Amino acid sequence: MKIGDNLSGFNISAKGLSIQREKMNIIAENIANADTIRGENGQPYKRKYLTVEQKPDAFQFIGSQNQPTIRLNTSNENHISTSASVINQTPGGENNLNSAVNEDKTTGEIVYMPDHPYADENGYVEMTNVNIITEMVEMIAATRSYEANLTALNASKQIAKDSLEI
Repeated sequence: MKIGDNLSGFNISAKGLSIQREKMNIIAENIANADTIRGENGQPYKRKYLTVEQKPDAFQFIGSQNQPTIRLNTSNENHISTSASVINQTPGGENNLNSAVNEDKTTGEIVYMPDHPYADENGYVEMTNVNIITEMVEMIAATRSYEANLTALNASKQIAKDSLEI
């Protein structure tokens, strides 16, 4: 979701909201499949998790490389110092993050159940590697991060509204 070039606070918060929503969807899928012994591939369900990382060279310091910089228009050159280190976002704005859904490769608990249809020749069944407690902790953290991004979005909205009232 792209809101506007002049409102980067909105774009950053919107990207944070969408990442946390995606994380909560993955956690919900893990919880729903916590008891799935065999998935579509015939193997026990493997826990999924979301990784988010910044793209290389997503942010730069002004003057650190020969990149174009954004300068504010001022009525007096002495109002804003240009010698301060300021972070300049490169083109792409809120799209400076890579997110990927990964599978946890650890094995699940192996339980002795000789009468189970999926038991091996020794009577053991491999369960999923989803831990409900871990997933609930992750869900709480994602919910709080979502709420923090929502608060930042509301603050940006209030700043934009107050600036229009000047």
